[in-house]
Amino acid sequence: MGSTAGLRERKKAETRQAVHEAALRLTIEHGLDNVTVEAIADAANISRRTFSNYFDGKEDALLYGEEARLDSLVLRVREQPAERTAWQALRAALQGLYAETGGPDREWHLRARLATRHPSLLARQLAGRVRLEHELSQAVAGRGRPGDVGPEVITVAFLAAMRIATQWWCADSETRSLYELTVLALDEIARPFS
Repeated sequence: MGSTAGLRERKKAETRQAVHEAALRLTIEHGLDNVTVEAIADAANISRRTFSNYFDGKEDALLYGEEARLDSLVLRVREQPAERTAWQALRAALQGLYAETGGPDREWHLRARLATRHPSLLARQLAGRVRLEHELSQAVAGRGRPGDVGPEVITVAFLAAMRIATQWWCADSETRSLYELTVLALDEIARPFS
C-alpha cells in the first residue's frame, strides 16, 4: 500500500511540474495575456479538468516553482535547532536551501520579471507572499530572547530583504547571484540591530 501511495504522489508531483513548465514556456513564447488554461493543459497533455485539480488558474501554474521553493524554506526554518534566534534560523534555512538547490535559475528570473509586468501575476504572487509571511512567522515564533522584536517583524524584514534582492537581481546589468544579493540585503537590514 505504501509504495502505491508513494507512486501516486510522485505522479502528481510530475504532473504538477509538467503543467508548470508548460505554463512558463507558453508565457515566454506568447506572453501571459495570450496564454489560456486550455493551451497550458494541451501543452502538458492533460485535460482542462485535470488542470483544475492541480491549479486554480494560469497564474498559479506559472508560480508553482517559486511557491514550492518557498514552502521548502518554511520547512527548513522549522527544522533549525531550537537555540537559534529567529533571524539565525531564517538565514540558516535560506543558506541551506541555496546550498542544496544551487539557487534560483533562469526560470525564477523570468517569473520575477513577468510579475513586474502583469498585475494578475503580481497579485497572485503577493497573495502567496502573505501566506509565506504568516507561515514563517509561525515557524520562528518562540525563538529569541526577551526584548527581541516579534516574529512578524523579523519575518517582514527578512522577506523585504528577499524582495529587494530579487529586484536587484532582475536588473538588466546585474551579474551577481541572487544569493549574494540576498546576503547583502540581509546584512544591511541587520546592521542597525547588531
